[in-house]
Amino acid sequence: MATPAGAPSNELSASLATEPETSAQRARRARIIQATLALASRGGYEAVQMREVAERSEVALGTLYRYFPSKVHLLVSAMAHELERMRLRLQRKAIPGETRQERVSYVLERSTHSLQRDPNLTEALVRAMMAADATVAEEVTGVRNQMADLIIQAMRNGRPATAEDVAYAGILQDVWFARQIAWLGGRVSSEEIWDDIEQAIALVLRD
Repeated sequence: MATPAGAPSNELSASLATEPETSAQRARRARIIQATLALASRGGYEAVQMREVAERSEVALGTLYRYFPSKVHLLVSAMAHELERMRLRLQRKAIPGETRQERVSYVLERSTHSLQRDPNLTEALVRAMMAADATVAEEVTGVRNQMADLIIQAMRNGRPATAEDVAYAGILQDVWFARQIAWLGGRVSSEEIWDDIEQAIALVLRD
C-alpha cells in the first residue's frame, strides 16, 4: 500500500513514539484527539478524514501522520481517550453497589449508555477497533487496558487486583465490545445489549 502524502515512514513513527512528550506535544495531541471526536460525532467513521483533522487541530498534515500513521490509529487512540475519561470520572466518587456484580453492572451500564447517546461516534470508534491490524496493536492494547481498569476498579472497590480479576475483566470487556458491534450492526436493540451484558456479569462474577 502506498504511503499517503505527508505520512512518515514506520521508522520515524516508531522513533516519535519512544521519545518523551513535551507539554507542547501533549497539547497538540489533545487538539488532534478532540478534532477527531468532533468529526466522528458529526458523521461517523467516514467523516474522519486526516486532512480535515489536521486543519481543525491546526497541525501540519505531516505532523498528524507522525503522531497517528492512519485513521485507524487515530480513532483507536480516541477510544482509549474516551474510556480514560470515563475511568477518571468514576474515580471521583464511590461506585454504588454492595457486591462486585452490582458495581460492575453500574460501570458497564454507564459506559454502554454513554456510547449509545452518540451513535455516530460509537460507530467510528468501534469500526476502527474492528479494522485494527497488527500495526495498531499498541493502541488496541491501550483501549483494552482502559476498559479492564474500569471493570477492575468496580470489582475491587479500592483493593489490589488479583490475576483472577484481570482474567474476569478480559472476559467481560470482550462481551461488552461484541455487544456494541451487534448493536451497531442492527442485530440487537439497546435493551437486548444490556440484557446480554448483565447476564455475562452474573455468570462471571457469581458471589
